Amino acid sequence: MNKIVCAGNRFCPEDCFGPLVYDRLLLETIPPGVEVIDGGLAGLDLLHHFEDSDRVVVVDRVHGFGEPGELLTVMWDEIAQSKAVEYGHSAGLQYLLLCLPALGIIPQVEVILVGQDGSADEAAIVAAARMALEVADG
Repeated sequence: MNKIVCAGNRFCPEDCFGPLVYDRLLLETIPPGVEVIDGGLAGLDLLHHFEDSDRVVVVDRVHGFGEPGELLTVMWDEIAQSKAVEYGHSAGLQYLLLCLPALGIIPQVEVILVGQDGSADEAAIVAAARMALEVADG
């Protein structure tokens, strides 16, 4: 099973990228074997979605991986090499992803992040939804 986990705070304009992509994905045809999850602000409670999965595509706003406004995919190796974070609310998704090896989940599951730094317009949300589906189904 492959999963698309959309994370973020739909009530905060700076952090609503994942939830907006989730809403868009509900309008798309989801391929068999792909599950779409509204991860919201679940944080570490999202860990169980990484167990028993082949590939998890995480959709969220990203910082420091590209230029503002650029839609991109970030592979697990790039996430692991990014600057270390300490536990705390601002650590968010990066802390969750960096916990995966300690739990024995990496390398059993392939983790790919689809994200954008900065605010997203409708075209970017549609493009991110399609990119997430393509990566999850790939």
